[in-house]
Amino acid sequence: MTSNDEYVIQLLVERGFLTPDQVASAQQSMKAENETTLDVLVSGGTIGEDEVLGTVADQFGLKYCHVNADAINAEITKEIPADIAKKYGVVPVVADEDSITVALSDPMGYDAIDSLRYVLHGRDVEAVISPKAEVQAAMAKLYQDAGPADVQTRGEMDGLEGVEEGDDSAVVKLANMLITTAIKMKASDIHLEPMEKEFRVRYRIDGALRKMDSPPKRLQGSIISRIKIMSKMKISEKRIPQDGRIQISVNGKDLDLRVNSVPTNHGESIVMRVLDKSNLALGLPQLGFLADDQATFERLIKLPDGVVLVTGPTGSGKTTTLYACLGQINTPDKKLITVEDPVEYQMSGINQVQVNKDVGLDFSAALRSILRQAPNIVMIGEIRDEETAGIAMEAALTGHLVFSTLHTNDAPSAVTRLLDIGCKPFLVASALRAAMAQRLVRAICEKCREEYTPSEREIKMLGAISKTMPERMFHGTGCDKCGRTGYKGRKGIFEIFKVDDTIERLIFDHAPATLLRQRAREMGMRTLREDGMLKVASGMTSLSEILRVTMGDAD
Repeated sequence: MTSNDEYVIQLLVERGFLTPDQVASAQQSMKAENETTLDVLVSGGTIGEDEVLGTVADQFGLKYCHVNADAINAEITKEIPADIAKKYGVVPVVADEDSITVALSDPMGYDAIDSLRYVLHGRDVEAVISPKAEVQAAMAKLYQDAGPADVQTRGEMDGLEGVEEGDDSAVVKLANMLITTAIKMKASDIHLEPMEKEFRVRYRIDGALRKMDSPPKRLQGSIISRIKIMSKMKISEKRIPQDGRIQISVNGKDLDLRVNSVPTNHGESIVMRVLDKSNLALGLPQLGFLADDQATFERLIKLPDGVVLVTGPTGSGKTTTLYACLGQINTPDKKLITVEDPVEYQMSGINQVQVNKDVGLDFSAALRSILRQAPNIVMIGEIRDEETAGIAMEAALTGHLVFSTLHTNDAPSAVTRLLDIGCKPFLVASALRAAMAQRLVRAICEKCREEYTPSEREIKMLGAISKTMPERMFHGTGCDKCGRTGYKGRKGIFEIFKVDDTIERLIFDHAPATLLRQRAREMGMRTLREDGMLKVASGMTSLSEILRVTMGDAD
């Protein structure tokens, strides 16, 4: 079954014209090599061609009608030459000075209409859907010398290299184009958002959402259905959120997209998270560490046991940092196991476990099991509850090195968070080796970066947040490489909280985060803001970026 047939059949099942049993029966009845399930359903009388075409046309906001070749004025062929009509699989039906109406038999071939508007120099072209035999008959009568018509003309696939290349429909083409364009622009997320009067498309590039050209509102349902099919979701279920995954190859590069749908007032909102496996190749230097922090963190991840936490809000790069750690310490003499929800990247040489709550395999259950596999190093996607945290701490005390993440604003607050969810102070004090908070800031574009003199307002802001004024400040002027934004890519800023004997006693005594922070500062810990200011001085990022992500930091 082609992807087009699959889409049409699911649509007919959704609207009650077919049952799953009828579809299964038709699939078993296929005999001819080129015969499709849809062919069997129509030829066997299970469903009529009028119902098929009418339903799909309605889905795309088009009209379905019959075409009588004898009723069409032959003079209309002057409006669309034979080669154009044959190429796009259409026949002209009615024309006036301003517009022309054409009939085509493929409801999902309306990319031909956009092409026709271009070929006809912007003239308004309207489309109706008609039975294939009627379109062929009309074409044969109107263009007697043009040769047989191919009303299933293949659509152009320009710009869709490697992605669903065998698909011909405009919906498939448009859905693929939304994805491939995002990938070419190095977007981390694709947002398809149904609004009241538009179908909004936004890409998250370097952490900031950027609005793109919107597809026609009438195609909203079709595009969403196509994305749901690609990600193995149920297209008939629109009342509850769903999760899915798309695996594609673009220009020889393998990518995964993590897809989520949520019902909203004006339709289902879709967000696709682009998981680029090339990020696995990132080492610690590429993450944005300054030399001393990198040396400190490298020592921490090579400890024989203990818990090392990476903290920060969603989207702050915690997972990328953990994978970079695993990549650095993954050697043949060590066994590494991860427990993730979901497994975002497949890593060679590492045993990765996918959480599956439907069968009772949550973080704590998976963690108990994998400890029986005698790993040296364990990575837990996130510590969410007391049970998972307790097992992680006990694993650290029995000779395992454990990595995980927490959602806290700063590094010392990781201790408070662990105690709040019910961990015993003596366990935390004994097992925790360090917590590192991080944020992502946009990096100044190297091509258009230039030094500048800060304004009076910036000088006042600097005086309020920093004791020292950077000797030099930089910004991006905007160029083709960075899309005129002045930024290209992202780097991290970090705050590393190490546990020494004094902090261990403070944790055991249930000391507040302020005291833990004070002691860490005495040991030389830089805050997120201080680390950011050093990177402003180095020209890595801008003052506005540091203020954006660290405004809530305590000095």
